[in-house]
Amino acid sequence: MRIVLVGPPGAGKGTQAVRLAKTLHIPHISTGDLFRANISQATELGKLAKSYMDAGNLVPDEVTIAMAKDRMEQPDAVNGFLLDGFPRNVSQAEALDELLKTEGIKLDAVLDLEVSEEEVVKRIAGRRICRKDSSHVFHVTYSPAKQDGVCDVCGGELYQRDDDSEDTVRTRLEVYHTQTEPIIDYYKLQGLVVTISSLGPVDEITQRALDALKRENEDEGDK
Repeated sequence: MRIVLVGPPGAGKGTQAVRLAKTLHIPHISTGDLFRANISQATELGKLAKSYMDAGNLVPDEVTIAMAKDRMEQPDAVNGFLLDGFPRNVSQAEALDELLKTEGIKLDAVLDLEVSEEEVVKRIAGRRICRKDSSHVFHVTYSPAKQDGVCDVCGGELYQRDDDSEDTVRTRLEVYHTQTEPIIDYYKLQGLVVTISSLGPVDEITQRALDALKRENEDEGDK
């Protein structure tokens, strides 16, 4: 299957992308991973992207699209892929359509993880990270530390990252609503959007997504 995963920050895209890709035996292609890989390997695209980033500018769509194209042409993506963080806007979605059309393939589904704005704020603003080891993550509501402000694992101080503050989260949501959310309507016109709730235990959300994708695939096969 060829899937695009969309949803606001805090919807759990990263977690679900990894789980779904593993279950469906397709590569998880994340924009962040693409940038890191190209920059660390000093590819021509990586050097180009880094030049924009070092100057404090956004990386142009054409560079992002070129990286995605290169990754989707790798052998492990022949039978499908799951795109996470790309396309990020309608112009990228249009470019992806043209790219796939050139290759004679098409998307099977656009999986939309739905969650309320207030839940997003609660999820992200409630995170607390250990200063000694950032892999130790807690949440004031869902997984609180035994002692307030102290890491259960190593005793380090727990803190809230600047980009996890409520004001920053709401700004990120506004960017999502303005730039990325319109691609949902774009893909709805193509009959590709499958929307599921991203509330509940992680396993339940994964199964919900798999069931919805299976139904979408069956419906497409009946057409």
